[in-house]
Amino acid sequence: MAKAKVYNMKGEEVGTIDLAEKIFGAEYNEPLIHQAVVTYLSNQRQGTKSTLTRTEVRGGGAKPWRQKGTGRARQGSIRAPQWIKGGVVFAPKSRDFSKKMNLTAKRGALFSALSKKIADGELLVVDELKVSAPKTKEMVAFQNALHLDKRTVVVMDDNDPNVILAARNIEKLSTISVSEINTYEVVSNAVVVLTKGSVKKLEEAYC
Repeated sequence: MAKAKVYNMKGEEVGTIDLAEKIFGAEYNEPLIHQAVVTYLSNQRQGTKSTLTRTEVRGGGAKPWRQKGTGRARQGSIRAPQWIKGGVVFAPKSRDFSKKMNLTAKRGALFSALSKKIADGELLVVDELKVSAPKTKEMVAFQNALHLDKRTVVVMDDNDPNVILAARNIEKLSTISVSEINTYEVVSNAVVVLTKGSVKKLEEAYC
């Protein structure tokens, strides 16, 4: 069973915590992580863009001029792609970009990503995450105490509005609820910070 040091918001070590081997001791599987990230990003795409083709542009029913005898190039419609206000060739249309990934594979990717973070020393555990008021300076002090100078995601066991408001204006610090944790958030951030409560909830959900 893996162990991790537990810190307080002042950056002081206050103990250790046992981490479930199933979640934090999984084998590194890069192809599975890649599949999970691609699936996540694809599912974020709205796919709502749409442009008119020549059959959808208004007007252009009559032939602009006769076929022969004018000295100009033959034209059939003023809504052909070469005309101003004409239709678009191979116009992009609304489509569904979503991908599916089975639940076992999705969980395996998350466990692999978390295990890689703990093995590389890029996962920290804090005893609790509380601020007295939604003030950015309190989260900046927390960031400095733990030397979080790289892009960091803080996984909270509850959606504390004060913490969310205090952190949202800090460039390299983001917060998510433990129920929202996913492979993309783990691998796209250099450091992952978990509260003891979020570790407990992860183990309750997956062990």
